[in-house]
Amino acid sequence: MIKVQKLNKFYGSFRALSDVSFEVKTGEIMGFLGPNGAGKTTTMKILAGYMPPSSGTAWINDLNIEEQSLSVRQNVGYLPEANPLYTDFTVEETLRYISEVRQIDKDAVAQAIDKVVRQCGLAGVYYKPIEQLSKGFRQRVGLAQALIHEPSILILDEPTVGLDPKQIIEIRELIKNIGASRTVLLSTHILQEVHAICDKVTIISGGRIVASDTPEGLQQKSEEQVLGSLYVKMAGTIREVESALKTVKGVTSVTKKDQEKKNINGYTVQIEKGADIRNDIFRLAKEKDLQLFELTPEKASLEDVFLELTK
Repeated sequence: MIKVQKLNKFYGSFRALSDVSFEVKTGEIMGFLGPNGAGKTTTMKILAGYMPPSSGTAWINDLNIEEQSLSVRQNVGYLPEANPLYTDFTVEETLRYISEVRQIDKDAVAQAIDKVVRQCGLAGVYYKPIEQLSKGFRQRVGLAQALIHEPSILILDEPTVGLDPKQIIEIRELIKNIGASRTVLLSTHILQEVHAICDKVTIISGGRIVASDTPEGLQQKSEEQVLGSLYVKMAGTIREVESALKTVKGVTSVTKKDQEKKNINGYTVQIEKGADIRNDIFRLAKEKDLQLFELTPEKASLEDVFLELTK
């Protein structure tokens, strides 16, 4: 379990975090979203014990991050965005070195290494130097070093950044499998990643938490709180259809979206909050002798939610 309460962090006069509070329950994978510079990495460094907060606090498995810092770090596996690997080490040397740093009992080191090598698919590169590995395999080594001491909490900062599509899928599946028995805080700006592996989403912008819910819950709230839209497929020239739709009260914009065939086009019609103009569009089509093929409410995507909350 991770519980964060009113974290603040100042760098000189600059306030990087402002009363940040959220919770990740045991067994959850939470996506920590935000634009660059929003405060994701600062928050994660504080939780991992790399730096103290200016005020506020947090608990890792009921351990206070400042008062019980050593115990907290024993419970946490941390993979920073800049994967800290010694490139002249082999994978084997890296994992043996981390075993020593983590003070794993000498009799248990071989078993611990064997387990993370299997979990992270490193058997084929076990004796290779890190400098010879692809970015995807380096990330696997980073995950292995974060897991080797059997932490109950994983903090992963942009674990798929810079990977190719195949590597991204592999690392996502790996995180999903690992997260089945752990609490995971995963920072990312890749929205597909959230849909693929996260149970919950917390969005930070300008150092403040602006939303926290399931991906589905955020989409539903967005549809209720921000401008809605309709998908309208109608026959007629683009100019006459757009002009006609813009006359309907409550319409804020009309944008051509796709084309079925000549003079039959689909349009996204943005509408004011709370407006229901479907009957008005039916009447308009009849009055203007414009054939209406489809009229469907459009659902907000997670990308729409993110852009709305962080704009």
